[in-house]
Amino acid sequence: MADGMKRVGLLGYPLGHSLSPAFQQAALDACGIAARYELWPTPPEAVPALVASLRQPDAFGCNVTIPHKERVVGLVDEAAPAVARLGAANTLVRLAGGRLRADNTDLYGFARTLAEAGLALRSATAVVLGAGGAARAVLVALAEAGVARLIVANRHPERAARLVAALGLTGIATAAPLADAALRPWLPGAALIVNATAVGWHGDETPLDPDLLPAGAAVYDLTYRSTALLRAARARGLLALDGLRMLVYQGARSFELWTGRAAPLPVMLAAAEAALAARERAS
Repeated sequence: MADGMKRVGLLGYPLGHSLSPAFQQAALDACGIAARYELWPTPPEAVPALVASLRQPDAFGCNVTIPHKERVVGLVDEAAPAVARLGAANTLVRLAGGRLRADNTDLYGFARTLAEAGLALRSATAVVLGAGGAARAVLVALAEAGVARLIVANRHPERAARLVAALGLTGIATAAPLADAALRPWLPGAALIVNATAVGWHGDETPLDPDLLPAGAAVYDLTYRSTALLRAARARGLLALDGLRMLVYQGARSFELWTGRAAPLPVMLAAAEAALAARERAS
């Protein structure tokens, strides 16, 4: 690392072709900040040493992705309220004196996209497909938006039930199998359907039968591409949202925590869109 250059990156394992370096580096460069955003593929046994290295003066911190979002919480000095709420962190920030603080900006990223879309969810029903790490921030954000009923569907419904209990949402959330027959009774009254599974990242498979999408519902797919589910929603005249803005918004909030500077959102969005387009051309 060049003299005076700060370190910041993405901690996970394994790491594929993440879009984060493209838009985070663009933000750093636009703000004239001498820092390099890198990918840090780190196996579980090496996580404590990597996190400890972030205490050095040349580090800003890092983003954290699977499978380390829960592990890193026990390796820092303090945690933001969002971390306690979600039980996971996606951002580590170096503070004065080499102290480390864990935060979670996924909640902010998802909530901001909901607000930007103008969705009226108070007293509504929302269906969330998936009960993995991506679903955590989604469920909490929807609860905080005032939904009256959450249906959490997973191939293994017992996992959905455990997540609901862990997040303290048993009063409003129901676990269900991720199967068309099981979801059929719930979908007609849903105002929002969120795909938080990996189905649709590659190919044209869908997590549910698109013919079951109800009139008037919004469909939000956390993937960064125009999936078959989103295309079907648009063909039916429904509001269809992908996950690119959530990715950029959570990253922008991380940028602000590291640098103390306002994130250049237009620069970050443009860089993310360009990197995604380049990846799609190469695939």
